[in-house]
Amino acid sequence: MRTHKKAGFYTLGCKLNFSETSTIARELEEAGILRARRGESADIYVINSCSVTEHADKKCRNLIRRINRENPEAIVAVTGCYAQLKPQDIAAIPGVDLVIGNNEKGSLAEKVREIAQKGKTAVYACDTEELTSFFAAFSSGDRTRAFLKVQDGCDYRCSYCTIPLARGKSRNLPITQVVSEARKIAAKGQQEIVLTGINTGDFGRTTGESFLDLLIALDGVDGIRRYRISSIEPNLLTDDIICFTAASGKFQPHFHIPLQSGCDRILALMKRRYNTAVFAERITAARKVMPDAFFGIDVIVGFPGETDEDFEKTYRFLESIEPAFLHVFPYSVRPNTPAADMPGKVLPQVSDERVKHLTGLSDRLHRAFSERFLGCQAKVLFESTRKGGLMFGYTENYLRVEMPYRQEMINRIVPVRLTGLTDEGNITAQTID
Repeated sequence: MRTHKKAGFYTLGCKLNFSETSTIARELEEAGILRARRGESADIYVINSCSVTEHADKKCRNLIRRINRENPEAIVAVTGCYAQLKPQDIAAIPGVDLVIGNNEKGSLAEKVREIAQKGKTAVYACDTEELTSFFAAFSSGDRTRAFLKVQDGCDYRCSYCTIPLARGKSRNLPITQVVSEARKIAAKGQQEIVLTGINTGDFGRTTGESFLDLLIALDGVDGIRRYRISSIEPNLLTDDIICFTAASGKFQPHFHIPLQSGCDRILALMKRRYNTAVFAERITAARKVMPDAFFGIDVIVGFPGETDEDFEKTYRFLESIEPAFLHVFPYSVRPNTPAADMPGKVLPQVSDERVKHLTGLSDRLHRAFSERFLGCQAKVLFESTRKGGLMFGYTENYLRVEMPYRQEMINRIVPVRLTGLTDEGNITAQTID
């Protein structure tokens, strides 16, 4: 039997994966397997994979090969979306001992022990139709902020997206259990929770509850002072959710909303459930009651059939709604999706150029948003990270603030005055006595 006393963890992809990896680490610790420090050699490596793009798949494969070169005797366990979609491909990579799909993620610690005893490769991955379990998870590595999984799966079938195949149908825990998880987080001293899921706003499919019901219940959890909604589809950002967020003392004026394209023709090809008029109206509705809200927006460029004119419409639309940040992706062909067979493929160099244009726009928009608040007061929850004598934290509306490191400010909400803007886009500040 191979010894297995320490485990190293790699998380690829979304915040949902991050919450799950953290939970897997806690479960292994309960089995006597400690988490290796950064850079420390381990006996077990757990990779929580992503498959949203071909680049994510490639990154996982390269990581496996590097671990095998550096630690050939270690147990390597791969889970997550890539493991769910291509389990046999991953199992064939030298050094892989365990491949475990999303349905069996909760039993990873047990399966690792079995692999250590048997010493042979095992694959656990079910068909998409059988993806029905819910792995309750939250992150606990950060002393300040936790990512809490509230929903999994997706019933939407956007033409470019493979996630419904990797995660199954939309499902969730009952609100009472989510609240219980939030109380566990509060007991650990973390003051901020980020709600995560595949289609977070679709919460309640399996319990007959609603996302708004969840927000109201979480608002009453003692010890948690801040909540953020990691991402919500524009068609699910209802007036009730907007008004509740604006009135709540805990839910922050910060929304991450996937747009994907600012051209209605491309949105229709993507099979998105809104058009640009609906999207703009939702932004306007939120700004009416939260004029200082931070809006982060996802955009895909180079979708099959996207012309220069279509991209120009996207660019102009984003200029008109003025978000604070853009998360820009080049389209990536995903097997078994309708878009993979669509005509009008966009050349990679054209997509790359469009990414550069939108990244430049994002930089300008973020700087303009940040400059609005210079000279204003804000409340910052400071983190424990120390870099170059500085510490960092976020305002209510997600402006990243840097200040000289002071240990006593870690995990405290500190009133500050915002004084300047760095070249990196951070805001300098002074404490208010």
